[in-house]
Amino acid sequence: MGATDETTVSERGGVTIPSEVRERLDIEPGDKIRWTVEDGDVRVEIVHQREGVFDDFEPAPMGGDGATGHNTTGAER
Repeated sequence: MGATDETTVSERGGVTIPSEVRERLDIEPGDKIRWTVEDGDVRVEIVHQREGVFDDFEPAPMGGDGATGHNTTGAER
C-alpha cells in the first residue's frame, strides 16, 4: 500500500475505512471485516459478500395453491 492513513474511532466504536483502502481492496457495501487479535497484533481480513446465500436459489413447486400452511411434520395447519 505504501501510504499511511488514520481514522478516528466513534463513540460507538465505529471507524470509517479510507476510500483509498476500500478501492485498493475492492471493499463494497455488505462485505465483512474479520478482526483477529493475537499477542497484541491485529490482523484484518476482508470477507467479500458478493452474493447472498440464496441469490441463486430456485424455489421448487410443492403443489397446492400456496394458501395452505403446513407445520414441520407436513401436517396442514
